[in-house]
Amino acid sequence: MTARIFKPAKNAMQSGRSKTKEWQLDYEPEQPRSVEPLMGWTSSGDMKQQITLRFHTKDEAVAYCERKGIAYQVIEPKDSLHRQVAYADNFSFRRGEPWTH
Repeated sequence: MTARIFKPAKNAMQSGRSKTKEWQLDYEPEQPRSVEPLMGWTSSGDMKQQITLRFHTKDEAVAYCERKGIAYQVIEPKDSLHRQVAYADNFSFRRGEPWTH
């Protein structure tokens, strides 16, 4: 049983950074998923895939894994590039392509 500790990425459907500040612990799948022949649904007998734990800090998540004896892997978050863009840049003379309607 191995666990992954990471900070979740921002959802593509949200503009804010709501659920990206906490660290998340997910378990790696122990069994492969299988397709149910009658309905075609994908299922798994591994119940630990349904568990998601959230922690305020990475140290709390690591301490939890060490206390419970769970092997873990920490995935460090990548810094996002934030470029300041002004509305006036759309009409600038230095613009790469001319602005037209």
